[in-house]
Amino acid sequence: MKDLKGLRKEITEIDNKMAELFVSRMKLVRQVAEYKMKNGLPVLDPGREAEVLKNGAQRVEDSSLRSYYLSFLKNVMAVSRRYQTSMMSGLKVAYCGTEGAFAHIAACHLFPTAEKVAFSGFKKAYDAVESGECDCALLPVENSFAGDVDQVNDLMFTGNLHVNGMYDLPVTHDLLGVSGAAIDDIKTVVSHPQALSQCSTFIKERGLSEKEYSNTALAAEYVKNMGDKTVAAIGSAESAELFGLSVVARSINDDRSNTTRFAVFSRVEGHSEKSGSQPYFSLVFTARNEAGSLAKALTIIGRHGFNIRTLRSRPMKELMWQYYFYVEAEGDIYGEEGKACIEEMKESCDKIKIVGSYKTLYPQKVYKEKLQESEK
Repeated sequence: MKDLKGLRKEITEIDNKMAELFVSRMKLVRQVAEYKMKNGLPVLDPGREAEVLKNGAQRVEDSSLRSYYLSFLKNVMAVSRRYQTSMMSGLKVAYCGTEGAFAHIAACHLFPTAEKVAFSGFKKAYDAVESGECDCALLPVENSFAGDVDQVNDLMFTGNLHVNGMYDLPVTHDLLGVSGAAIDDIKTVVSHPQALSQCSTFIKERGLSEKEYSNTALAAEYVKNMGDKTVAAIGSAESAELFGLSVVARSINDDRSNTTRFAVFSRVEGHSEKSGSQPYFSLVFTARNEAGSLAKALTIIGRHGFNIRTLRSRPMKELMWQYYFYVEAEGDIYGEEGKACIEEMKESCDKIKIVGSYKTLYPQKVYKEKLQESEK
């Protein structure tokens, strides 16, 4: 058996090799961070890290060492995330609304260390990315309760940006009052008309009067400035914390499944990763003014193996009674089947534009839950 000095010498030699490999790995991590910055993607990628852990477990045959190797991998990935985060701290994310509004909350979930830049309209946030003022924009495309966000859909059709990620934000409305206010004190609720509508049952059951405001976060600020125990805002718990209010009642919205889908827009297409790595895509097209052209286009998409999840139409502003169509589907639109699909669609479509190829994005909380699931 080797003596302790000899064993330690061999460990040091291995550590030297590991240091060289660590530097090589972190250089690649830096390139990953640069890619994410260009594409407006968050640091966290739960699917990728779950895959790394799964593959890691298969590398170590010795079952007594496997759990230690997985812990080692977790620490390596944690270091990589911190390095990426430090690089991406200068990322500028555009959103529409004000601090504390749901768009701002979504931006904080996905890009916690980035600079969030507020704009007063969807197009202004979009234009800020086109001009280079911001690196990416996080804009709502659909709400499960209120439907499509038409203006953002129009920007997909007419603009030059690409969608590189989708994020579903559950919308939970809370009743926010000044410090010391109880639920029986509240006589008037203030919020955006949509939020008031989504909490109509709660409002009617308590006989509360309504006051409309342009934004849920601004409504919370209004209540803070009023300092009146009888007036409360309907908004998020994050807004309560931001403006120093108390959550008088939680989850008062009628539909607890209310969710808003946000798209991450950037100037760069996100399909340069390996083929098949992006499970979803969106495209917009106009069907030719011929009988059956729309049906042909949709049939072509299905025949090439793409499962359509969303289909909607929007009128074209410059042409009366003409429409463009938005499709969201599962599959790799940049693979061979996707290329063949687009070529075939040209026979029945005047304009075809791939809006983006992307994954579903997750905030840190969900990321941790998925990581835990992958370890079971």
